[in-house]
Amino acid sequence: MAVNIEQYKSVSSELSSNQVTLVAVSKTKPVEDIRALYDLGQRDFGENYVQELVDKQAVLPADIRWHFIGHLQRNKVKYIAPFVHLIHGVDSFRLLEEIDRQAARCNRMIDCLLQVHIAREETKFGMDEQELTEALTKSSSLKQVRVQGLMGMASFSSDDNIVRDEFQMLRMLRDKLMSPENPLSILSMGMSGDYRMAIEEGSTMVRIGSLLFGARGS
Repeated sequence: MAVNIEQYKSVSSELSSNQVTLVAVSKTKPVEDIRALYDLGQRDFGENYVQELVDKQAVLPADIRWHFIGHLQRNKVKYIAPFVHLIHGVDSFRLLEEIDRQAARCNRMIDCLLQVHIAREETKFGMDEQELTEALTKSSSLKQVRVQGLMGMASFSSDDNIVRDEFQMLRMLRDKLMSPENPLSILSMGMSGDYRMAIEEGSTMVRIGSLLFGARGS
């Protein structure tokens, strides 16, 4: 088993004292590892792939809060709509509309985060400010989804100044767009290598995998 129990306890305690939600990124990890953290009290787990998430949800405890944190295709929404707790990477209004449709079929309200492109790499998904503003405005017409906040992935860079600037940009954008209609209470940014900096810049939710489960594939 690759789970680092002492590391988990340390990180969990640190985040709890900062009132930050820990999403344990369990993609590619076996159900035994997820169960090990579950038994320690962890309830929020993040997955990147729809089929893997569906398979794990079927065999793990029903009170796990599953976060979908990968790039979600519209034709895959129906598979996770019956149970997903929070969809992080909503990068278009068309995807938000599809989530709304599938939530209605399941008679559920689905919480979502809008993904903002903050990194310098072109490969990262996400909306720019104009697209984000339009999606937020249009989201008021949807009845089965709630936009709870924003999510962003910083550049894969060893330059802390670049990463910090990107986190600051996302927080300022959130502060600019939040309103009584869109409180945007969740700011999901920060991973294993930069979560402390993300918290300093206002993150309320971090996605941590390798610190807890070991390097991918281990």
